[in-house]
Amino acid sequence: QAQLETSGGGLVQTGDSLRLTCTVSRLPYIYYALGWFRQAPGKEREFVATISSSGDVTEYADSVKGRFTISRDSAKNTGNLQMDSLKPEDTAVYFCAARGTNDYSHYIPRSANDYYYWGQGTQVTVAS
Repeated sequence: QAQLETSGGGLVQTGDSLRLTCTVSRLPYIYYALGWFRQAPGKEREFVATISSSGDVTEYADSVKGRFTISRDSAKNTGNLQMDSLKPEDTAVYFCAARGTNDYSHYIPRSANDYYYWGQGTQVTVAS
């Protein structure tokens, strides 16, 4: 059974940084796009960032562009979301997700419906 383990969340102050890590195991694909989503209380899950299976194509939500950086280490089956200049509105549960691809590709899905595998989420709280 595929497993995505998310870690690195916590409570920080406005302007601080956090680095989230997603460790992928037992995925029935060699190649996969990796995405990050978040869900704040009372709100729908929203797209944050995605990186292609090739690792060279990324996309970000406008709300995090310039502050967050997504990366991956395919050899270690890990993905990271570096979050800088955090704001209170970034407070949410953050989820990583994976979508298998047939080969290295530039495919970068933005919709939660395009991802088949999900981690359990990690809480990020930014105090003002």
